[in-house]
Amino acid sequence: MILPIVRREVNGTALSTELHPVIDKIYRARDIHHLDDLENGLKGLTHFNALKGISEAASQLANAVEQNKRIIIVGDFDADGATSTSVCILALNMMGFRNVDYLVPNRFDFGYGLSVPIVDVAIEQGADLIITVDNGIACIDGVTHAKSKGLEVIVTDHHLPGDSLPPADAIVNPNQPGCTFPSKNLAGVGVAFYIMLALKAELQQRGYFQTADITPPNLATLLDIVAIGTVADVVVLDKNNRILVHQGLQRIRAGQCRPGIKALVEVANRDCAHLTSTDLGFVVGPRLNAAGRLDDMSQGIACLLENDTLQARMIASELDALNRERREIETGMKAQAEQALEQMKLNEGDMPPALVVYREDFHQGVIGIVAGRLKEQYLKPVIAFAHQDEEVIKGSARSIPGVHIRDVLDEVNTRYPGIIDKFGGHAMAAGLSLPVNKLAEFERAFIETASKHMAKLDGNHALLSDGDLSASELCLPFAHLLRQAGPFGQGFESPLFDGEFTLVDQRVVGQKHLKMVLKCEDAKEVDAIAFNIDVASWPNPTAKRVHIAYRLDVNVFRGHETVQLIVEQLEAVS
Repeated sequence: MILPIVRREVNGTALSTELHPVIDKIYRARDIHHLDDLENGLKGLTHFNALKGISEAASQLANAVEQNKRIIIVGDFDADGATSTSVCILALNMMGFRNVDYLVPNRFDFGYGLSVPIVDVAIEQGADLIITVDNGIACIDGVTHAKSKGLEVIVTDHHLPGDSLPPADAIVNPNQPGCTFPSKNLAGVGVAFYIMLALKAELQQRGYFQTADITPPNLATLLDIVAIGTVADVVVLDKNNRILVHQGLQRIRAGQCRPGIKALVEVANRDCAHLTSTDLGFVVGPRLNAAGRLDDMSQGIACLLENDTLQARMIASELDALNRERREIETGMKAQAEQALEQMKLNEGDMPPALVVYREDFHQGVIGIVAGRLKEQYLKPVIAFAHQDEEVIKGSARSIPGVHIRDVLDEVNTRYPGIIDKFGGHAMAAGLSLPVNKLAEFERAFIETASKHMAKLDGNHALLSDGDLSASELCLPFAHLLRQAGPFGQGFESPLFDGEFTLVDQRVVGQKHLKMVLKCEDAKEVDAIAFNIDVASWPNPTAKRVHIAYRLDVNVFRGHETVQLIVEQLEAVS
């Protein structure tokens, strides 16, 4: 689908004469109004005391550390959950505490979060205190069960809460009622990092480190892990999150990262020194996620915790193999989903405003990715369902800007009670489960509700461009300036440019990628690549000129750097 390209409106005066004019416009187009908004030093982070419940959580954790209570961390089975769990384990170890372990529910056996069965497993492992990371705010039954068994429970989460909160001893969640923390976009790993900062401060105040003859740890060394979880969870990169990601990325580029992170980068044939925030989401995150999608996320956590370089490389190689398997499964499932849509005999004009796809043989670990791919293809909210057991199906929802998918599900649940068993999530992604015999009823309710939200949009999906670049700007120095201008990501989008070029050469590489040589008006030539092109339309021997939407990138091959355009949309104009 060829989308219209709309150039962003940029108003106001320049932020600074010291900024490159194009970068200045990029910032202003993303609602940066003051240079202070671009602060990327740790001093710019909001203090942990602004989080509601964090004092109580830190005090309770400090008591557990001093009394050597058994702490069990219960995480989630995605990259955010894995990084959250790893940050807590490593931070506690750095503080001299070893009586800690973790549990990550296998999605195929236990489902999501602190369930009653997972509490029982934690009890079997001798838990005195449970900390949830990246989950728990909706786990009322699990927390209630844990409390009834005499356990202490600290819930740390970032997901939107429901009408009721779990009866935990402490809850730390920037989105809970009454929390004034300005960044509501913290990922689960961001919340976990803040908890550890608060714990360190509490232990210092108590004189714990002095008594134990331990040097208070520098928790900033964990920001490489925080950066990965933040980007991989696709949370909005507001100022606070940009600082966390920038600091972590700087550590990775400098080679001061965990052996497991370095190994994950290397098995992907990337170089830590040239890594970008986009790479964290598309290179490291998926390999970490692959463990939880197809097997057991404990493997991903083990990679992050591993101190031995060789062992870390072995685990990373296993995760890379799982990721390749995940891609194969995903490709097959996407083809099945598209086939199902074709069988509905719908053309794009007749398609409903939201899509629901389900097959019994869908792999539940990959339905989120399939929903995301279909969302990108059809520009509609999508829910992909997979078989959970004989009676229940599990769905993963992905949405488009302007349609808050969790709010849509909440509205469906309110207006049509009894259809959805449970749900939760964010604006752009959510999960749910329901009886398989309720699927048709749910689909009607979901499409009806989503259509009202879609009607509030302008109806004209478009690519937002930051304009054209001159031939003199299609160069390595400016490409490096763009990299330094980040980190970019969700809510602070990577710069996208558009323009017309003469098509000098075109060829398919890797079966479905189009490698091109393009010529600017002043005869300067530049390399470009378009991924996952329609091989029925390209290469196009009749195309002489093309209009492209592109991102300016630095390609590194055998240590040699060249400029490369990453083409997001390609259209022949003559």
